Amino acid sequence: MKDFVHLFTQLDQTTKTLKKVAALKQYFDEAEEKDKVWTIALLSHRRPKRSIRTNQLREWAAEAAGIPLWIFEDTYHVVGDLAETMSLVVSESSITDKSEIRDQKSEISLSSQDSRTRTRPLSSVEGSDSNPSKGLSYWIKYVKSIKELEDDEKKQKILDAWDQLDQTERFVFNKLITGGWRMGVSQKLMTRALAQHAGLDENQLAHRLMGDWDPETISFHKLVVEDHPEDRLSQPYPFYLAYPIEDEVEELGDPSDWLIERKWDGIRGQIIQREDQLYVWSRGEELLTEKFPEFEVFTDLLPKGTVLDGEITAFENDQPLPFNKLQTRIGRKTLSKKILENAPVALIAYDLLEFEGKDLRKSPMAERRSLLEKLIKDIDHPSLQLSESLEFKSWGEYRKVREASRAHHAEGLMLKRKDSEYKVGRKKGDWWKWKVDPLTIDAVMIYAMRGHGRRANLYTDYTFAVWKGDELVPFTKAYSGLTDAEIRKVDAFVKKNTVDRFGPVRSVKPELVFEIAFEGIERSSRHKSGISLRFPRMNRWRHDKSASEANTIDDLHGLLELYG
Repeated sequence: MKDFVHLFTQLDQTTKTLKKVAALKQYFDEAEEKDKVWTIALLSHRRPKRSIRTNQLREWAAEAAGIPLWIFEDTYHVVGDLAETMSLVVSESSITDKSEIRDQKSEISLSSQDSRTRTRPLSSVEGSDSNPSKGLSYWIKYVKSIKELEDDEKKQKILDAWDQLDQTERFVFNKLITGGWRMGVSQKLMTRALAQHAGLDENQLAHRLMGDWDPETISFHKLVVEDHPEDRLSQPYPFYLAYPIEDEVEELGDPSDWLIERKWDGIRGQIIQREDQLYVWSRGEELLTEKFPEFEVFTDLLPKGTVLDGEITAFENDQPLPFNKLQTRIGRKTLSKKILENAPVALIAYDLLEFEGKDLRKSPMAERRSLLEKLIKDIDHPSLQLSESLEFKSWGEYRKVREASRAHHAEGLMLKRKDSEYKVGRKKGDWWKWKVDPLTIDAVMIYAMRGHGRRANLYTDYTFAVWKGDELVPFTKAYSGLTDAEIRKVDAFVKKNTVDRFGPVRSVKPELVFEIAFEGIERSSRHKSGISLRFPRMNRWRHDKSASEANTIDDLHGLLELYG
């Protein structure tokens, strides 16, 4: 555990890419193989499922610390991170100072030391469970073993673990049991460090780490070093991601050098047919085959060794439907006949990555596109659509098309250089996304909460309202978009202008007006306003407007009629 905790600390203490890669490589050079596998898993979003409710953890931590639950909750709202709060309030001696929770069957021998008077963490005690032989994989197995226990047994296991670990180790352990895992490093940087450690090509390794592998059973050698094509039938390719247009689009040169299509609003995915087996993968490396039974037909229709890249959208009557239609299917464990009928889907394909078993990613975009067009024409199935290539002579014409994107349930345009390869990850130069300007509404801030992590001492999470007659009706929350300086000013306003408190929430004088930007709007029975926004954020602070000049609920409904 100490090696992984040391890595965690190093990554947390630097923003330098080279230092993060160096720390990861050193860790991979020195760590146990099973610990390396689980580190790769954690950094590629394969976290163990949470086995304990957070309200139980709160209660047990408060009890172990000898404080009332309300003090723990207030501490949590100040710290902003549950795992960190628990690691801080549960001191090294607080648990073993309570005779009722001592475990005589503990693997730690305390025969030569009175646990009531221990002043140093058990991680420093010879023979403790925190010694290097009990690494990351041991503690993940420990966490997973808790799931099937009764509540009192779960409690004992958690208290035992806290008793054996020092503060930083407890913090990392708490991250494992709460599932809120963030290490301040991207999967791409992890892959780069691992490639340096293993002496492999980074892109090749990125492909090898994708797909359906289980950190519980696979060895490091099999995962990273060995190459078993027969085991990789289901494996998707790493996705190529576009950067947003940063300068004037005219700087890209002649529009005829670019393949230009709509940026569809759905779930990015790959459909794979290999050896008469079909797999559907999301960009987030989630296997979604069972979520989309409409695609089963492609097991027979697609040639063996075919990988399509595209956007999974709700689709009916030869056109995509709003994203909220697709949302009715996302996250459901079972799909009823009614759901399937109300939200049919299609893959709007825009790239062909593999054909007849050949990797096409190094081929120019224009060649891949030509093959894709022929393939889709030959298959001729409503659940497989071709992303339309738009052809105009000037960027001015494309600008007008982009501005009308919402009428097509699209987010804007995608620009892909016709001679470009299909690369790995986010690269500048060949693929750009040119999104439509967001929708906006002016709203009044009425509630505020403290943030999390480094913002835990500042009020950064806000609730906004619009007018309905003489009443302010809340309709959305937002916490991003302001500069650090603006956040500090809003924080000062909240502290000086609080009119009421509801637990961690402060009600403030309705004076500050902000322009709220969002990507979409839809009806919602769960909200008092009857409206839900997609990706709301603060676009700017409207110092030039008073609260009385904010928008109304009718203005929101007007946007709903136009774009909902």
